Amino acid sequence: MKIWFKVWKENKLKNDTTIEDFSDETRTHKIMNALDEACLKFDLSRPIWLDKTISDFKKNADCRFYVENFIDEIDFDYLEMQVIEEDPWL
Repeated sequence: MKIWFKVWKENKLKNDTTIEDFSDETRTHKIMNALDEACLKFDLSRPIWLDKTISDFKKNADCRFYVENFIDEIDFDYLEMQVIEEDPWL
C-alpha cells in the first residue's frame, strides 16, 4: 500500500510525502501507521477521525484533515491523505 500525504495552504502544496507499507498488517493498521509516520515527518499531532473524515475515506480512499481534526493549532489549511496503490493481493 502507498499513501500520499499533502499539506495545503492557500491552495498551494506546501509539503508532501509518500508512505509505503507492504507488510502483512491489516489495511486499517497500515493506514494508521502511515498517518502516524506522516505526522511525525511533518511534526504534527495525530488528527482525529471525525464522521465526515471516515465517510470520505470509505467512499474515495482519500480524505482531508482540517483544523477541527487537530487538537493542536495548525499553520496550514488541511492535510490530505490519499491511497495511491493498494496491495496487489487484496
